[in-house]
Amino acid sequence: EATLDLAERRRIRSAIRELQRQELERDEEALASKRFRPEHSSHRQDDKENWPQSQHLEEEQQAALAALSQQLETITSVEELTKLLRAAGEYEERKVIRAAIRKLRAEEIEGEAL
Repeated sequence: EATLDLAERRRIRSAIRELQRQELERDEEALASKRFRPEHSSHRQDDKENWPQSQHLEEEQQAALAALSQQLETITSVEELTKLLRAAGEYEERKVIRAAIRKLRAEEIEGEAL
């Protein structure tokens, strides 16, 4: 969507479809080959044992993101948000900060239009 050239977009989409088709073929070959081994049941047991811990960590992350979102509501400078974005280490944090930057820029554009 970064380009306005429709022919280039079609070529890109076609290339993406071809790559997906090739990946699907490779996956099917791997499943059909004798080298394919199912996952051991002991790994599944480990996952079940670690599930409460991972759920707890996810809840903590969601709480931290909510707090970050509240903090970002008070910031009115794109430059300050950009500094926070560069300092952020987690993908989810960067995602929230980028959303705040987009919102602030949209508000600035709306203010200029009025």
